[in-house]
Amino acid sequence: MNSFQFYLKTEVVFGAGALAQTAALTKKHGGSKVLVVYGGGSCKRSGVLDTVTQALQEQGIAYRLFGGARPNPRLDHARKGVKEALDFGADLILAIGGGSSIDTAKAIAVGAAAPDTDIWLFWLRKAVPQKSLPVGVVLTIPAAGSETSDSAVLTDEQTMTKRGLSTDLNRPAFAVLDPTLAATLPNYQVSCGVTDILMHTLDRYFNPVSDNEISDAMAEALLRVVLKNGTKVCADPADTHAMSEIMWCGSLSHNGLTGLGGQKDFAVHQLGHALSARYDVAHGASLSAVWGAWALAVADADGYARFARFGRNVWGIAEPDDKTAALKAIDRQVAYFESLQMPTSLPQLQVGSVDVQELAELCSYGKTRSIGSFKVLDHEKILAVYAAANQEK
Repeated sequence: MNSFQFYLKTEVVFGAGALAQTAALTKKHGGSKVLVVYGGGSCKRSGVLDTVTQALQEQGIAYRLFGGARPNPRLDHARKGVKEALDFGADLILAIGGGSSIDTAKAIAVGAAAPDTDIWLFWLRKAVPQKSLPVGVVLTIPAAGSETSDSAVLTDEQTMTKRGLSTDLNRPAFAVLDPTLAATLPNYQVSCGVTDILMHTLDRYFNPVSDNEISDAMAEALLRVVLKNGTKVCADPADTHAMSEIMWCGSLSHNGLTGLGGQKDFAVHQLGHALSARYDVAHGASLSAVWGAWALAVADADGYARFARFGRNVWGIAEPDDKTAALKAIDRQVAYFESLQMPTSLPQLQVGSVDVQELAELCSYGKTRSIGSFKVLDHEKILAVYAAANQEK
């Protein structure tokens, strides 16, 4: 096992009925004036927002609502949230929803703690955040893992730029994980969520370090559980047992545990970020659309050994030859995405003609960076992956 540093401060309350503890947790973690961040209104229609705000009121906690968080959360919206938090004097930011609401809340929390610094400077690595307001989460969409992660992603629509910021300051103070809250999600949204959960672990599992036994074993177990239960929740989001497994896997997949001691690859996420920034596609769809092309481009990095292990330990492929096992594993994973009705090529995103040259420029920051660690991809290799993904299936 290689050396690592790991810090997880988030208090997790998990299970059916956990929603009822939200107000008490808010008070416990210092919330007396709370900015409630949510998305497009599903939490209103489901009654979750009313339940939470009524409980806050009963606990004597003042609150202000800040709705409108969107998929691929927007920089300008987060900036408005910072102003709202400062105007209200918020001492805790409470997110209700999935990754978009949570990442917006994290950005607001960082920005409100540094009112003299534009938040985008933190995401551009031109400034380093030193503090943040506490963030609480009521998770309704298992997908992003942001409820326990150290990361938050924002998109600048003006420059079509999507950036992530990782800092322990981003880890929420508490997270309420109630699987019954996801029972009415649309099937496509669930499929995107399952895809994102898988990818958070796959992007850690495929790294050049091969002797982290417990991290690899945990990653493989999580992948098997998600593959099994992902099919169930995509067919029936009200399957409470399957959804409970998926919800907890979502948190575990992105809090760092499945990659401790390794080098995060996250090339697929970087490829997907450029896609979703440019074409505003669902995050999960941007990942499944490029994963197969990426996998075929990098599988030979260690002589196919890692992908062969993935095939044997996750997919149960009994094939002694590493290359054959690896290629079968890639086929099985792509077929799984297809079974969830997820796109597995760029044309299937249905956004019209895709400019792969432009995508490669965006992903490589204008040819100034490479991505990945399992196999490092420079601008030309990034372009080759996009070109391969752009082939009709």
